[in-house]
Amino acid sequence: MTLSRSRRTVITGIGVVAPGGVGREAFWDLLTAGRTATRPITLFDASGFRSRIAAEVDFDPEAAGLSHPEIRRMDRAAQFAVVCAREAIADSGVDLDTLDPGRTAVTIGSAVGCTMGLEQEYRVLSDGGRRWVVDHTYGVPHLYGYMVPSTLAVEVAWEARAEGPVHLVSTGCTSGLDSVGLGARLIEEGSADVVLAGATDAPLAPITSACFDAIRATSPNNDDAEHASRPFDAQRDGFVLGEGAAVLVLEELNRARARGARIYAEMVGYGNRSNAFHMTGLRPDGREMAEAIRVALDAARLDPSDVDYINAHGSGTRQNDRHETAAFKAALGERAREVPVSSIKSMVGHSLGAIGSIELAACALALDRQVVPPTANLHNADPECDLDYVPLVAREHRMDSVLSVGSGFGGFQTAALLTREGAVA
Repeated sequence: MTLSRSRRTVITGIGVVAPGGVGREAFWDLLTAGRTATRPITLFDASGFRSRIAAEVDFDPEAAGLSHPEIRRMDRAAQFAVVCAREAIADSGVDLDTLDPGRTAVTIGSAVGCTMGLEQEYRVLSDGGRRWVVDHTYGVPHLYGYMVPSTLAVEVAWEARAEGPVHLVSTGCTSGLDSVGLGARLIEEGSADVVLAGATDAPLAPITSACFDAIRATSPNNDDAEHASRPFDAQRDGFVLGEGAAVLVLEELNRARARGARIYAEMVGYGNRSNAFHMTGLRPDGREMAEAIRVALDAARLDPSDVDYINAHGSGTRQNDRHETAAFKAALGERAREVPVSSIKSMVGHSLGAIGSIELAACALALDRQVVPPTANLHNADPECDLDYVPLVAREHRMDSVLSVGSGFGGFQTAALLTREGAVA
C-alpha cells in the first residue's frame, strides 16, 4: 500500500494491556528490564496438556475502571480493548467532545475473537461437555456478541463515540499490524481524521491449548516457564502463548500539529503478502516476507540503509526464526547485518492477533525513547540466525525509523515502518 504524502498518519496515543503489567509504562518497564512474564497457566486447569505455560495478564477489570455491567457484557478480549482505548485516548489528549463522530474511525484486529467467553458458555450450556444437545436457555444474554468478533470493534467504537468506518480485521497473527495499516489508510485516503487502531486477543482457554498441542507449535518447557520463550536461540522449542491488547490513536499529521499533540511516530509504510503455500508452513527463503518489506520501504520512500531497528516476529519456532532471518537478508542486503533486531515475544509471549499492535506500541516507544528492547533468554544463538538479535539487555540506540514484521498462519506476511516525526520529508 502506497501511503499518501498529502495526508500523513501519526501516532499520538498509546494504550497497552500486556503480560507483566497493565498500562503503557508498566509494559515499557518490563521490556527495557528484559523481564519475562511467562509462567504456568493459572486461568484454567492445564494439567492434561503438553504445553502448560503462557504469558498471562494480571488483569482486574474493576480495578482497570470497567463497570459491573461492562464486565458482565464483555468477553475478556473486549475488556482489554476498551481499557487500552481509554488509556490511548487519555494519552493523546484528544477531546472526544470536539471530534466529528463521522470522521472518527475504529480498526481492531483479532485472530480468535471472544474465545474465553465462548469456551465458558459452551461449558455451561453443555454441562461440561456431557450434553450433545445444548440448552440455550442457560446462555448469557450477550452470547451472540461472543459469536461475532466484530463486537470487539463495536465496543471500542462506542467508547470513542465513533460513527465513521468501523472494522474488525482478522488475518491470523498479522491482524494487529494489518488493523493499524488499515487505520492509516483511512486517514490518508480522507475517510477519517482520527482512528483508534489496534488489536486484542485473550485466547488462553483449553480449546486453544489443545489446538496448538496438536501441531506441537508451543513450547513444552513447563519446568522453566520463565525461560521457555527463546527466539533465535539454538535450544528453542516452540512459542509461548500469550494474551493482551494495544490500541493506538492515529491522527492526521497537520491536525495533530495544530493542537500541539505529542507525536510518538509517523506510520510511513505498510505492505502485506501471502505465500499461498501452506496453512502453517513457511518457505525457508523468506521470499514473501521479504517482498512485504520491500513494498513497505517503497511506500515510505526509504532505502534499506534507512532502517535503524527491526522488531522481529521472532516467535521462537525454528522455521519462523530461520524464515525471517532469510527475509531480512533478502530485503535489506548488507544492512541486515548492521541493524539491531529483537523479539519482545521472549518477554510477553505470542498473543496471536494482538501481538502485532503490541509490537507497534513497543516500536513507537522505542523511537520516542531511543532504546531497543532486548531479546530475553537468548544465550546460544542458532548459527543459522546470524544477525544482531540484541540479547538479554536493552540497548540505547539512535533511531529514525523502525521496521516491524509479522507472520501468520495461512501464509500472511506483513511489514510496517514507523519513523520519528520529520524524519521523512
